[in-house]
Amino acid sequence: MRSALFKDVLNTTMNALNSRQRQQAALILTIVLGMTLVVALARWTEAHRPAPKALTAASDELYISPHAARRMSLAFNGLAADWYWMRALQYVGRKSIGHAGALQLDDLSPLALNQLAPLLEHATTLDPQFMAAYEYGAVVLPSVDLDAAVKLINTGIAENPRAWRLHHHLGYIYWQRGRFQEASAAYDAGSRIAGAPAWMSVMAAQMQVNGGSRELARDIYRRLYAEADDEQVKLIALRRLLQVDSLDERDAIRRALADHRARAGRCAG
Repeated sequence: MRSALFKDVLNTTMNALNSRQRQQAALILTIVLGMTLVVALARWTEAHRPAPKALTAASDELYISPHAARRMSLAFNGLAADWYWMRALQYVGRKSIGHAGALQLDDLSPLALNQLAPLLEHATTLDPQFMAAYEYGAVVLPSVDLDAAVKLINTGIAENPRAWRLHHHLGYIYWQRGRFQEASAAYDAGSRIAGAPAWMSVMAAQMQVNGGSRELARDIYRRLYAEADDEQVKLIALRRLLQVDSLDERDAIRRALADHRARAGRCAG
């Protein structure tokens, strides 16, 4: 009796171990297959990319559509999204290196970045929660393609209805273009999301009253710096803050010089 019971327990244990081993083997096989497909995707794209001399203004890169990439990557959409994200950064980097003259990261219009919008769209299609891509697009893309930038952020809002930061990015895009009513509406919509900070509603009101003021610009860049995860976006915000401070300092110097001239009857030496 004990022998039969022992055999039953042993068989049950071995079956459980075999089942677990099969699951682990299947998981490892899936991971290996996914990585192989991602590598194959990268190699295929490199092999079919046109030579630099063949690049045109209409199409400077050749990329697989995000829907095809999603099918090829199986459940590894995040990896494929990261790949498109890296390609976007490399694309901007190559264009910047080949450009003669100074550039501001938030004004890359001289580079004719025709493929930046599709690359960011591909990355966010594969991973709709890819906040870094949305953030980068909100700051860099408007000078290249304003409509594409607005479309990208609106898609992100639709895919992430609880992400109030996306409304902040949309408001920033509109504010930069002087479209203060639309910026106010974007901040107001974001302020109604659970968990949104109180300054979102304050920003909505300020857009209506002081849309073009320097103080509002300082507040926006301060918020952008505090909320950004991307170091390049932080650098842009910091530079803009320093520029606003510089404008205030120049005004103070001009006032001091004007006061001196009024008192002394001549300009300062």
